Amino acid sequence: MPDPLKYNKNFDKLSYEEKQLLEETKKSIADFVEQSASISDINYATRNAHAKTYAVLSGQFIIDTHLPQDLKYLFDKEQYEITARLSNANLKIQKNKKDIPAYGFSIKIKDDLGRTISNYPLVNFPLLPINSVSTFLKTFTAINRFYLKKWGNWLSFAKNIWKTIPSLFTLSFIQHSIGLFFKRNDFILSFDYHSVGAYRLDDKMMKVKISPKQVQKKFGTRRDVKKALKNYFESNDYTAEVFIQLCYNLKDQPINKLNTEWKNSPFIKLGEIRFEKGCFQNSNSCENELLSFNPFESAEIFQPVGKIQKLRDEAYKVSLQTRKKINKLLKYK
Repeated sequence: MPDPLKYNKNFDKLSYEEKQLLEETKKSIADFVEQSASISDINYATRNAHAKTYAVLSGQFIIDTHLPQDLKYLFDKEQYEITARLSNANLKIQKNKKDIPAYGFSIKIKDDLGRTISNYPLVNFPLLPINSVSTFLKTFTAINRFYLKKWGNWLSFAKNIWKTIPSLFTLSFIQHSIGLFFKRNDFILSFDYHSVGAYRLDDKMMKVKISPKQVQKKFGTRRDVKKALKNYFESNDYTAEVFIQLCYNLKDQPINKLNTEWKNSPFIKLGEIRFEKGCFQNSNSCENELLSFNPFESAEIFQPVGKIQKLRDEAYKVSLQTRKKINKLLKYK
């Protein structure tokens, strides 16, 4: 294989117009979070995406003993403590209904003192149907305002959703959509989970994937995912292999084209994540609801890469700050 492509700050650079649109999106995020309790009919403020928490887990990340030497220097311990959050991608918490099978598996890797080394928000659908930063921001803002104003904002919502349709027609996107349809009723822990965007690996760039080992696809039901997870961890352990792909060239491994899967980059096993039975925490506690998995809180050598990834920094901060302000006042338990 050729040498991996080196990280460059130009991959993350936003235009003036994009920065202006980001300010509008941040305002819509704050407005959404402020009203999220009434939107979801609950007693606390939620995130602006992946609002429903299914589970919070405590486990370990074990580094593979056969990791290549040119990567091993980045991981100076045999294992790390991790916290994970399993979630649903919907902005609104649905009650007494089947959730769409769009799941999140966010992982926080910590040092011996409990400080965050890196955050990886992973999802079970590896692609994003929007490559344009402007279109992404306008669409996300329109979705937020639609939830706030309901049908009073339907025209703007419909126009922006329409603009995303051309990005859906790539081979990668169609293949994964068909695959997800046939797996729509599978148990949440049986899915592979992926980083949609790229991340730094020191001066290299990578994508992350976790693949479970020996998990029953039909454990529990999609109607009550939280109950199924709780039942699972009462008597089962969970282990998943952690793989990375490196970026060697932008044609085969594009950084800012998120509706296309990377190719011609072999998977390298980084290690395994393990959660033992009994690791299931109280996902309704205030401390766990305020957990942040902002990938920009990671060490510099593990920061996100790419323009749409760059948007996450400000979006996560606004969402967290607003949730903290509201939830600490409510003091819900």
